[in-house]
Amino acid sequence: QDGLKQCLSEFKQQLAWVERLDVTSGQVVDPVLQSASDKDAVDPENDFQREMSFYRQAQAAVLEALPRLRKLQIPTRRPDDYFAEMAKSDQQMQKIRQKLKTKQEAMERSEKAKQLRAMRKYGKKLSNCYIFALAGLSDKLDFLDEEQTSSQGNKKGSASQQIKKGPNAKRRYKNQKFGFGGKKKGSKWNTKESFNDVSSFRSKVAHNKGPGKAGKGGKGGKKALNKRPGKRARQKMKSRAR
Repeated sequence: QDGLKQCLSEFKQQLAWVERLDVTSGQVVDPVLQSASDKDAVDPENDFQREMSFYRQAQAAVLEALPRLRKLQIPTRRPDDYFAEMAKSDQQMQKIRQKLKTKQEAMERSEKAKQLRAMRKYGKKLSNCYIFALAGLSDKLDFLDEEQTSSQGNKKGSASQQIKKGPNAKRRYKNQKFGFGGKKKGSKWNTKESFNDVSSFRSKVAHNKGPGKAGKGGKGGKKALNKRPGKRARQKMKSRAR
């Protein structure tokens, strides 16, 4: 205690109370227990009782200091035009304001898009109703059929002109070389006339008895008919041609 008192006397300054604004008050009476002298009234281990005792003590200090300040003609209420510096800087507040503004604009755009989609759906329904109404008045709209028939006549005229014109030279050459459509499936089937026609039949050729041909027992046999060179010979011929 002596050391604490010595330190207090070293840094203590004899200033007026207005400069210090310190208030010392004892234990305040608990309105529930109605006891202030009993030291065991506040349990230090009970957080709620301890904080409430601090709160009541601060209230008592304020009630004691306010009359003294008014007696010294010192204002205790904050004026309406009081300026207090914000904890956040103006730049940070501008960023927050800009972010909130962009978020609000995005929400407005989304809402407008929803309204446009709803209006389009409603417009489509109206157009469908209008079409159904016109379908009921089809007997009064015969002039549209006349225009349609005239347009179809123009299309037929243009198609006939294309047919009269005919294919170009390239198409005609390909038709002459490869054919030009027609029935292909079953085109090689025999008919009764082709089956009975044997004018092109040659017995010597069919039975392999022509000049220069050998029979089954001859040396040449069927091998003599195959005059195509072998694979290697064909490869050599190709390499020579290159």
